[in-house]
Amino acid sequence: MSEIEVKLTQLSHGGGCGCKIAPALLQQIIGVAAEKMSFPNLLVGTETSDDAAVYRLNDQQAVIATTDFFMPIVDDPFDFGRIAATNALSDVYAMGGTPIMALAIVGMPINKLSVEAIRAILQGGESVCRAAGIPLAGGHSIDAPEPIYGLVALGIVHPDRLKKNSNAKAGDVLILGKGLGVGIMAAALKKGALSEEGYAQLIANTTKLNTVGTALSGIAAVHALTDVTGFGLLGHLLEMCRGAGLAGEEQLDREPVQPAS
Repeated sequence: MSEIEVKLTQLSHGGGCGCKIAPALLQQIIGVAAEKMSFPNLLVGTETSDDAAVYRLNDQQAVIATTDFFMPIVDDPFDFGRIAATNALSDVYAMGGTPIMALAIVGMPINKLSVEAIRAILQGGESVCRAAGIPLAGGHSIDAPEPIYGLVALGIVHPDRLKKNSNAKAGDVLILGKGLGVGIMAAALKKGALSEEGYAQLIANTTKLNTVGTALSGIAAVHALTDVTGFGLLGHLLEMCRGAGLAGEEQLDREPVQPAS
């Protein structure tokens, strides 16, 4: 990790998607909203807590729109930017889509972080967008008490290849694209208890684009996709089960995790 004057993880009360509002509280907040208007071309909205919104443009194209940002999960500014950007684009892949453009969301305590550190965060995000083959075409920034970075991500998908989290079926096999345990590693890092090998595993996992989602969208046997982040495996699985009208009480036989470090 590069040396910076202030550790990023010490500037935030939490890290990464662990700062999300708890699902039960979030449901209380959005559950009292006024009745929504009907939009026939809105294929995915807020009803099933899916990874992104999807709006049908025509019979061949639907646009995917999502925003994702969080506080530092690591101290290295470039790595933080890469992780946040990768996480945001994953929501597009989780719908079976292909990213086409992104906008940056930037909130930084400019009295605590140097210009160099803030620039490195943005450069980390830019590097991920280049790897995904999309432009980082703009964004918005504010002076904030805690460092926040992420993206508004736009993508496209054929309406017939859209993979909603609510399309899961009883008896489906759950396949994870990555091992679990990133949250534990991040917590260990913040306490200074993560080894160099563990840090390397953390970075490799959190900066790997989930491009496989685009390929999986063309497989009829794949009923549903979702991105496992701040709510953990069981939290996101519960969202899928509820969206699909399933009980959500099925037992998990195996839970792959990151190797201990």
